[in-house]
Amino acid sequence: MDVVIVDDEPAARRTLRECCEREPDLTVIAEYGDGRQALAALRANPPDIAFLDIQIDTLNGVELVRSLDAQRLPLIVFVTAYDSYAVEAFELSATDYLLKPFDDERFGRTLARVRRRRDAESAVQRQAALLSVLAELERGGAQPDARPRLLAEIGSRMHMLDAEDIELIEGDRNYVRLTIGRQVFHARSTLQQAERSLKMQPVLRISRSCLVNIKHVREVSRTPRGDFIFVLAGGSTVTSSEGHREAVREYLARLKVGED
Repeated sequence: MDVVIVDDEPAARRTLRECCEREPDLTVIAEYGDGRQALAALRANPPDIAFLDIQIDTLNGVELVRSLDAQRLPLIVFVTAYDSYAVEAFELSATDYLLKPFDDERFGRTLARVRRRRDAESAVQRQAALLSVLAELERGGAQPDARPRLLAEIGSRMHMLDAEDIELIEGDRNYVRLTIGRQVFHARSTLQQAERSLKMQPVLRISRSCLVNIKHVREVSRTPRGDFIFVLAGGSTVTSSEGHREAVREYLARLKVGED
């Protein structure tokens, strides 16, 4: 089966590509980081399967699918970092999805469903299921969950974290470290993906690889060079970088009492 991958995160595309390459009946024929380019390609040459990130900046996955020819729809697998409203919509409509971060086992279960649907469902049935989930996603998109939960791990144990409890997010190549108090969790994700997952929180990027949740900042001071030192509620201390110094200064200035 021919596969197209659409995700604006290079690391996420690489993860999907590697999963597909381990399957003998899948061939990745194209990858796109831009929704509009992907739309043109999918219209011109529809694959058998399309893995679509819902949160693409230029043209999100829902808008993209709405713009495809209903008579030439590939099997759609939505990819999402949000585990609340979206997952409920997917389950109700029996549409296939992958929740980031995912592993080989989760990818395999999704792919098994895709293969079964390809053999058992007609194009009309797949289209009806897809339209149902699109309607639910669009309805839910207007009322985002202010308390999303994220899946992360310590050692070999997985934990569900409330996004609002996360104090600090640090990037480490294909992983992020999530700090809550004195505990540090890990998740297979990029810093940009984590930032999107925490979009309902007052998150500030203080360096290329570090985000802080302003709700948990207890003290801010300056280094002799002028960078900012943040002390968080759980005791962690992080320092802004020179490249983000001005953006951090402007953000903090807006928080000062009496400042307009």
